[in-house]
Parts: sequence; structure tokens; C-alpha cells
Amino acid sequence: MREIVRPILAAMSVACLAMSMTAASNSGAFAQTKQQTPPAQAAPAPQDQQLPPIKQMALTDKQIDSAIAASKEMDPITAKLTENAKPDPKVVAQLESIAKKNGFASYDDYNNVVDNISLVLGGFDPQTKKYVGPEAVLKGQIAQIQADKKMSASDKKEALADIDQALKSPPPAVENKGNIDLVTKSYDKLMEEFGGNDEN
Repeated sequence: MREIVRPILAAMSVACLAMSMTAASNSGAFAQTKQQTPPAQAAPAPQDQQLPPIKQMALTDKQIDSAIAASKEMDPITAKLTENAKPDPKVVAQLESIAKKNGFASYDDYNNVVDNISLVLGGFDPQTKKYVGPEAVLKGQIAQIQADKKMSASDKKEALADIDQALKSPPPAVENKGNIDLVTKSYDKLMEEFGGNDEN
């Protein structure tokens, strides 16, 4: 069975982190940026750890709605999990049960849908809410960070280094172009649930 807590795609988490840093510094609240990651996923994997490849699939409206519903139930459970903790059979059973209750074959099936949603979300420009691709999003974040007058030099340097690293190892291209249209239709709901903003 796949790990209970699967790392988020590096490029998406860096983009979310950069957006969070920029938003927090613009509001004057840049102390420590809390990055929310999609449910059932923890902090990004260490640079030297290879992420398993995403099993890309054509999404449906029902899968997207079910992922949002399941996530709302899973969030309180996964929020208590510590990184690199050994899977607790009771927690695994709870997550499996929630996944099945929401129409997924298993918790792994749920994770695969969330991975496909996250892959697409990572390519959306947050200002225009249009899909531009992850590289364009990251380059936009570079420009925002460089122009930010409130962010400290050390924070800028760290954020830019993370984005540069993500640009060197981009996520795979979205194979199922129809997924972009489906995610666009549910963009606001998906960002609220999976997107990395701190207001959840």
C-alpha cells in the first residue's frame, strides 16, 4: 500500500509557498508562512527523494465533487498525522472508509484523483484563474517575489532558490486536456479545499 501521507508535487507546493509568502508579506503578516497542502499529503519530499510517478487519468465531474467531499472529512484526520510517522492501521481504516463512502474504490484511488487535480491546479495563474502551465506560474511567482518591497532579502533568496529548483524538475505535462476544463469549472472550490491558502 502506498504511504498514507504522500508528498505533494514539488512544483505545485513551491508555487503555493511562493504565493503564500507574497500574500503574507503584502499584508504585513510575514512571520512564518503556514503552507496548507492537499489533504492526505504532507510537506514536500526532500530534494533527494524521488516522487512516485502520477498515474494520469481522465477526471470526471463526479470524481472532483467526491474528492472535495472526502477531503473535508479527511482533513481533521490527516492534520494530526506527523511527517514520516509509521501508518496507524486505525487511521488507514478510517481513510479507506471515507474514500469508499465518497465513491472511491480505495484510499489510493482517492489519492490518484487528488494527484491529477493537483497536477492541473499547479498550472493555474491565481490572478486570472486560467490554466497557463506550471512553468508560467513559477515564472510569474519569480516576478512577484522580485518586485515585492516588503519581503526580506533572505526570504526572497530562499523563495527564488526553491522556485529555481522546481523549474529544473517540472511536473509532467497534463496528458488529459479535458481535466483542465473540469478543474476550471470547479477552480474556486478546488482552491478552497486543495489550494495552499491559509484561510481554510
